[in-house]
Parts: sequence; C-alpha cells; structure tokens
Amino acid sequence: MAASNKLKKLIASAVALTILLGGASQTLPAKTASAAEATVTASSKGSNVVATAKRYLGVKYKFGAKTGNTSSFDCSSFTQWVFKKNGVSIPRESQAQSKVGRYVSKANLQVGDLVFFYSPIHHVGIYIGNGKVIHTYGSPGVTISSINSGWWKTHYATARRVL
Repeated sequence: MAASNKLKKLIASAVALTILLGGASQTLPAKTASAAEATVTASSKGSNVVATAKRYLGVKYKFGAKTGNTSSFDCSSFTQWVFKKNGVSIPRESQAQSKVGRYVSKANLQVGDLVFFYSPIHHVGIYIGNGKVIHTYGSPGVTISSINSGWWKTHYATARRVL
C-alpha cells in the first residue's frame, strides 16, 4: 500500500511537471510574437514620421521659424512639428533634441531616428533609410540629403531614437 501511494505521488508529480513544462513551451512563442510586434510597431511609427515629413518637401527655410508654423521651418521646428504630428513631444531646439531618447550609432540607424550635425550640435534631421535624411536648411528648404557624402558626411555628429 505504501508503494502504491508513492507511485501515485510520483505519477501526480510527473503529470504536474508535464503540464508545467507544456504551459511554458506554449508561452515562449507568445513572447517572441510580442517582441516581433514591438519591432513592427517601432518600424511603423518611423515610417509614419517619414511620411509626415515628406509632405513638407520644398517648404521654405526660415531661421527661428515659429513653432506650429507650416509655411516655413528651421531644422528643429521641422523635426518638432513632424514628431508632434505623430504623438511624440520633443524640445524645440536641436541641442535639446540631441539629449532626448537614447543614443544610436550611425551603423544602427533606423527610419525615424533624429540625426544631428556639427559640433556643438546646430542642425537636426530625420533619418529616412538608405543613408538619407530629410531636413531643412537654406534655399532648398525641406529636402533630402545623403549622410554618407559631402558636407553631411564630414559634419555628422550623432543620432537619437525617440520612438
């Protein structure tokens, strides 16, 4: 009889362990799916930011442009406006923007990251992928440039992820 009780306890423990392990194995894919969903969400947010920014291509540049004015922008009023339209609040000036979010190396840029130029920071744009940034300056106004050539390559400073 004692052996029968021990056998029952052993079987009950084995069943409990099987259920426990079976539940854990079912939980793992759900966690992986959540991580994948988070990546897709961040990617979608970055794409939305870029789509918003592209709507303003050609809008003229004006140093010190007023916040909320969409007939002209300076670099930081442009980035602030675009992110605000996508539900993200960032400071008004490029130096302050360079301190929000988290640092991103040039090699790890993602669509929607803020990209900064000069040292100290005096210019900001939004990374749109494929080594390109949308930003505003001088006579072209809101435009797209390559961060891997010319002036932009030699004056690249840092990047921040706020999404």
